[in-house]
Amino acid sequence: MPQLPAPAYPDEVRTRLKADAREVIGRYPDSRSALLPLLHLVQSEEGFVSRTGMQFCAEVLGLTTAEVTAVATFYTMYRRKASGDYQVGVCTNTLCAVMGGDAIFDELKTYLGVGNNETTGDGKVTLEHIECNAACDYAPVVMVNWEFFDNQTPESAKQLVDDLRSGRPVEPTRGAPLCTYKETARILAGFPDERPGAVEASGGAGHASLIGLRLAKGEGPATARVVSPRSSDPHEGPGTDAPRQGAGHDAPQPGSEHLSSHDAPQETSASDPASAPDQHPAGPASEEGE
Repeated sequence: MPQLPAPAYPDEVRTRLKADAREVIGRYPDSRSALLPLLHLVQSEEGFVSRTGMQFCAEVLGLTTAEVTAVATFYTMYRRKASGDYQVGVCTNTLCAVMGGDAIFDELKTYLGVGNNETTGDGKVTLEHIECNAACDYAPVVMVNWEFFDNQTPESAKQLVDDLRSGRPVEPTRGAPLCTYKETARILAGFPDERPGAVEASGGAGHASLIGLRLAKGEGPATARVVSPRSSDPHEGPGTDAPRQGAGHDAPQPGSEHLSSHDAPQETSASDPASAPDQHPAGPASEEGE
C-alpha cells in the first residue's frame, strides 16, 4: 500500500525551525553540508527523525527526501522511531564486553523488560547497545544521552535507570550535567548549551586517559622499547641494560628484515618496493630475439 505524504509541522513549529535552520545553513558555504546538524535539529523537536522532519530538511536544503533518508538511516545517532527521554547505551565492544558490558546489557534488558532499541512503557528510557566510545580505560561504560557513566556493574546500572525513571538527580562520572535527549540533540545541532557551568564541565579527558597519555609521551615510568632489527648491535636496544635473551637466534638474516611501524624511519625506496631501483644485475642490453 503506498505511503501517504508526511504531514507538515504546525505553523508555529515550522516558523521556529526555519529560523533555526537558516542560522545553521549560514555556517556552511554549501547548504548541503548542513544536513547532519539539521537532522539533529528536527530530532530535538520530536525526539527522533520523523518523516515530517526529513521532509522539512529536504525542503530547506533543496534535496530530495531520498537523499535525506539515505543519511538519516546511515548514522545510528539519528533515531527513526519515538524514543525515551534518556538513551541508555551499554558498550558491548570487546573490552567493555569482557569487563562486564555484556552482563550489564543482559541484566538491563530483563530488568526493564525491553530489548535492544526499545523504550520502557513510561517513555523514560530507551535501551541500546553501542559501539566503542573511546573510554576503554573506564570499562565497562554506560552512556546516557552521550554522557559517561564509567566503571559500571549490573547493580549500579539498575540503580541508574531507576533514578532516571523516578526523576532523581543523576550525575555523570565526568563531563557536562545530564539533560534530556531532545536537549542533547539541539546541542548537537550546534546551538549553545546555556546551562550554567555546562560548557566548562564538558572539557578535558579523564584521569586514567591522561595517565596513559603521559606514559605514551615518555613522562611516566621507564617502559620497554622495541629493538629495531637493523640496530647496529642486534643484542641490545635503546633503553635496555642487558642483552636480550635469545637475541642471537632472533636476529634477522640479512635481507629478511620485516619493516614495521616500530622500525626507524626509512627512505621511501627502502619502505616502498615499488619505488626501489631495479634489482636486476646490470648487464649489456639484449636484442630482441637473442
